[in-house]
Amino acid sequence: MRAKIEELLPEISEFRHRLHRIPEPAGAEVKTSALIRDELANLDLEVLPPFIGTDVVAILRGSRPGRNVTLRADIDALALEETTGAPYASTHPGMMHACGHDAHSAILMGAAKVLAAAGRDFAGSIRFVWQPGEENRAMARELIAAGALNSPEPDLVAALHLLPGLPVGTFGIREGAMMASCTHFRVKFRGRSGHGSRPAAARNPIVAAAAAVGELNIAVTTRIDALRSPTLSVCAISGGKLDNVIPDEAEIRGTMRAIDLETADELAALLREVCCAVARLHRVEVDVELERGYPPTVNNAAATPVARRALEQIGAKWVELPEPSLTAEDFAWYLCRWPGVFLRLGSGEDSPELHNCAFDAPDAALAPGIAWLVAFARLGLDA
Repeated sequence: MRAKIEELLPEISEFRHRLHRIPEPAGAEVKTSALIRDELANLDLEVLPPFIGTDVVAILRGSRPGRNVTLRADIDALALEETTGAPYASTHPGMMHACGHDAHSAILMGAAKVLAAAGRDFAGSIRFVWQPGEENRAMARELIAAGALNSPEPDLVAALHLLPGLPVGTFGIREGAMMASCTHFRVKFRGRSGHGSRPAAARNPIVAAAAAVGELNIAVTTRIDALRSPTLSVCAISGGKLDNVIPDEAEIRGTMRAIDLETADELAALLREVCCAVARLHRVEVDVELERGYPPTVNNAAATPVARRALEQIGAKWVELPEPSLTAEDFAWYLCRWPGVFLRLGSGEDSPELHNCAFDAPDAALAPGIAWLVAFARLGLDA
């Protein structure tokens, strides 16, 4: 396997660079999916028609019935202006691969090429999924609902994601919660407009919104044990346009995160309770909208040992992560339904953070990522 990966590495690196040049937003990865399909055209794989538009799903079927292992990469990019200065930098103004999805897609392509080249003398099947819309859209739900993983259903699922702070090519793994849930909220306060000189004659929604921001921060810290890592962040507030006019409406928006569903439910209930109480106090109306885009990403107790054996088999460097991250990942929707694992792959101790306009995935991380996916797939078929 190692020799085959070394042989393929130049073309896989170039494939990543080609993807990096054409970053596209969630659900609109038209050029990206076309490039992936072109790259798959010469492989002995069954490439399926799109399920939700820009997805690419391919299956390598063995010569005998057996288990299915499904490997997934995300393909969308972010609305940022790239500053890496790389010769393969984004050619799409205002868009870039700042989260490493170009590398994830290239790693999966390398695994597909290695496994396809090894032939069909095995029992079962391996599915390769290039999924659109991980960023903000959480389109894993749509892809799963559309039946992309139905025939056959997976016995194991796996994915990886780059992680700044870990040495390049070093893996991070842990059993149980790997990443947090993420619920987006939008709270709109509706009052009564009036002149800024007569606040008593109006009902100021901005005052209510401001009060809600403070009360929410206090309530989270005093009502939910900090050891459960509840996180609520108000990230946007808006209302009013003129200096001397109290507006009709004001709005706050943000996210709530938790590493278990019970805490996520408590945060949602707390948000509603606090905002409704504040609205009553300030004599305004309130609408609370919640969108639970990402459940917690939880590595399965049966699948995680398979992932560790794959790391040992390829001689990888790896560490046990001491705690989950409070970022979110829509691979969680796969793990809610099927046993599987989500690993982190180091992009360098001095790497810029993800979602940073200077981030560029290191090509040196490609070979370890490919090797692990291949080893996990083979072990998963025999598990």
